Amino acid sequence: MNKASRLFCPALITPKNAVVKQTDQLSRSQKLLTELGLVKSGSNGTYQIMPVAQRSVDKLIDLVQSNMQRAGGHKITLPILTPTGLWKKTGRLEGDISEFYMVRDRSGKQFLMSPTHEEAVTAMLATTSPISYRQLPLRLYQIGPKFRDELKTRFGLMRAKEFLMKDMYSFDVAEETARETYSTVSAAYDRMFKQLEVPFVKVNAATGMMGGSVSHEYHYVSPVGEDTLLQCNSCGYAGNSEVLEGGTVSPASCPSCKSLDLKEVRGVEVAHTFLLGDKYSKPLGATFLNTSGKPQPLVMGCYGIGITRIIAASLEVLSSEQELHWPRLLAPYDVCLIGPKQGSKEQPAAEVIENELLLNVGELCGHQELLHDDRKELTIGKRLLEAKRLGHPLTIVVGAKAVQQDSPKLEVHLSKGEKLELDLSEALKLVSEHSQHKNSLLNGSFHRDEEESRSQSVGHQL
Repeated sequence: MNKASRLFCPALITPKNAVVKQTDQLSRSQKLLTELGLVKSGSNGTYQIMPVAQRSVDKLIDLVQSNMQRAGGHKITLPILTPTGLWKKTGRLEGDISEFYMVRDRSGKQFLMSPTHEEAVTAMLATTSPISYRQLPLRLYQIGPKFRDELKTRFGLMRAKEFLMKDMYSFDVAEETARETYSTVSAAYDRMFKQLEVPFVKVNAATGMMGGSVSHEYHYVSPVGEDTLLQCNSCGYAGNSEVLEGGTVSPASCPSCKSLDLKEVRGVEVAHTFLLGDKYSKPLGATFLNTSGKPQPLVMGCYGIGITRIIAASLEVLSSEQELHWPRLLAPYDVCLIGPKQGSKEQPAAEVIENELLLNVGELCGHQELLHDDRKELTIGKRLLEAKRLGHPLTIVVGAKAVQQDSPKLEVHLSKGEKLELDLSEALKLVSEHSQHKNSLLNGSFHRDEEESRSQSVGHQL
């Protein structure tokens, strides 16, 4: 069990009438995360994640890892520093490199602070003893920091100079099996985004500097999104406008069903998949031995998920102006329990109920998922206001109504603003139902009607 009195949550306190100079653009999610002490700004474009928000990051990492392992992924860790010589071999240091951080060691050798690791992982396999076709497909992933020297950072964690990312790299014997891997990993992405229960759009995308033949993006629709998406209201098809327009004008009809009912929306890209072919394996000499014992270039794919960006973008989509609302699986705590104020007349009797709840709720949802707001020197109202702003899925208040002689009731506040008055058994049943739903999501168990409702609100084209 976690106690609110022991949390390090340095809320931002701004004096009245103070003029605050903003060094970057603020979004709703960043404003709330900063005000509530979940994220602190470091230097311009970098952010410090505090313990409460770190719980959410850790939960997302666990969810991503479970899906990557289910897709046959094996976790590795690659150095942040990549020799620039590797990028020169693949041609990615040609053109605009202003967004890359580059450093030199004491002997003058130059390195990139990697924004991505295609070259590094391919070079690793190129220097490995001969790989047999029997060892393929190979799917390697890592979760770690990436770096991009943004010209203009904005919207907090959604566009920062340092960010947390999951990147997977796949290696196959041929284009056909690489496409099978692409389908397998894409299915894992689809499943994970459904588990998060935030409406998403999957679109055909340009390959850009990554190269390759096939690419898809996953977006959360939000006014602060930097990409323009075209979505068909008839069939659900969606595409990135830079692909659909082809550098000219927007299409008049849907490329899939020819409907004229198209709408333009803004999207925050939170994941991207690429089928790369031999773009990296050929110049870097990464091969395998085929059935004839002869070397052949490995056929690659790469798959990225923005960990910190998903946290910020999901909050941007779900939250109100004053209160955070988390995806069910990413809420830092499942339940917040608020007991009576110190010195109140109901305190002795209410604390008996409070202690019973601490035991029973902890057993139902897991003691680490229960936050006990034990700051009894504060009024219930002040603690409840903070709990609502932090967006706990369930907040249970043990106040005066809990000890009244005629039909004692607990106040239960849901994250979307609904307030219920329940007796003890009803409150515990609600906690149990919440935990069961959460567990069903973690297990990837979706009811058919839930799948159908999601498919109507989530447009995608494979």
